[in-house]
Amino acid sequence: MLNKNLIIYLVLFHCFIIGVSNYLVQFPIAMWSYDFTIATFTFPFIILATDLTVRLLGASSARKIIAYAVIPAFFISLYFADLRIAIASVVAYGIGQLLDIFVFSKARTVVNDDGLKISTYWYVAPAISTFFAQLIDTYLFYGLAFHNSADEFMKNNWIGIATNDFVFKLLVCYIAFLPIYLIILNSLFSLIRRK
Repeated sequence: MLNKNLIIYLVLFHCFIIGVSNYLVQFPIAMWSYDFTIATFTFPFIILATDLTVRLLGASSARKIIAYAVIPAFFISLYFADLRIAIASVVAYGIGQLLDIFVFSKARTVVNDDGLKISTYWYVAPAISTFFAQLIDTYLFYGLAFHNSADEFMKNNWIGIATNDFVFKLLVCYIAFLPIYLIILNSLFSLIRRK
């Protein structure tokens, strides 16, 4: 029952972050002479939630959350943004998150020369999976949403904005979210040990 309720909360969390991010992606900003969108700071929360889900509940539960979140996320995105952004969002979200789950699961353990599985350091899996998931998600989303779009600024600048978003998302993930990930992970393991 606890896992079922947790999965429902995580699906709702994913849908909320997708909706907020799709609203905020419509607002390009410039900082330090770089163009990007405000969604740069909100979307990485999904990666954090997915990686924690894989670590605590397993890849199967994480894939269920992605599957359950896709349709509501589409309609939430459609409410906050146009059809093209909503479609780009769920396609990029689905592919990016499934890639994140796959890479995270593979990176959690490595096989040594003797054929034995050994655990890697706690930060290896989220660092590697975040890189690949953000890379695919960011460029896939911007390409589908803004390539030849009616928005002239985004049409002409989506590659640069996507690159800036990707770099800033990685910085946000590595500087802020890896420490948050460790704090949450340690807190959850402390709760589990007490029970």
